Amino acid sequence: MELKTARLTVLVDPAKKKAFETLCTRQDVTPSQVVRRLIHDYLVHHGVSFVPSGLNRDDDLAVES
Repeated sequence: MELKTARLTVLVDPAKKKAFETLCTRQDVTPSQVVRRLIHDYLVHHGVSFVPSGLNRDDDLAVES
């Protein structure tokens, strides 16, 4: 898990935001968890390798694509 975080502000239609938050609640996940997973999957899908903040490149948790 990452040791540091950064804020990302996203503007969305209020109706979509409400529907998203409602679905997240039903699935017992936070909107932040879902967005972090979407970003992770998007990076992996496009072959972008990264090391989660706070980890060294030698750590086993580094994501390689």
